[in-house]
Amino acid sequence: MVFAEFQSAMEQAEPLEGCHFVGKKEDLMKRKRTFKTLEDRDVLIIYHQGGFYALDYYCYHAGGKLEIGDIEELGGTLCIICPKHKYKISLAKGEGLCKTIDKSKNPPMPKWFSKGVKQRVHTVTESNGNVYVELSKMPGWIESDYFQGEEGPERRAKAEAKAEAKAEAQAEADERGESS
Repeated sequence: MVFAEFQSAMEQAEPLEGCHFVGKKEDLMKRKRTFKTLEDRDVLIIYHQGGFYALDYYCYHAGGKLEIGDIEELGGTLCIICPKHKYKISLAKGEGLCKTIDKSKNPPMPKWFSKGVKQRVHTVTESNGNVYVELSKMPGWIESDYFQGEEGPERRAKAEAKAEAKAEAQAEADERGESS
């Protein structure tokens, strides 16, 4: 076996350092969205418009499952929309986006603005038909961290219970003819 063939075989057999194998490229492309737990972190891998993205699985706001969210381009930024409360999160940077009025324009016009990084995003690498994710090394706390790790399931359950209680209270108010 020549050295190039040996090196190619080794690259296929061994994962890239610091990266987690998440699937074969063809399979992930067909599935479009894949859930994986990597080092006690729940990650969503998305294939969209020819590119791969990886971000924390649960929305930073209230723990909604991003896997079932719509993907839209907003102001030139590709975003996933949380199905729970319609929060918009950029796939590439994890920024929360909101639409407000840009008063610097005459007349003032609606525009999408960043609320800063809210959702932890991870690096996706392709090699020899395999796809790997390297978990974010961004220092400090990011809001999506709240729903991750050992305490994540309990925190998500509390957020869900709070949302259900709010919905029940609203339904009762509606039955009494009161508005929120």
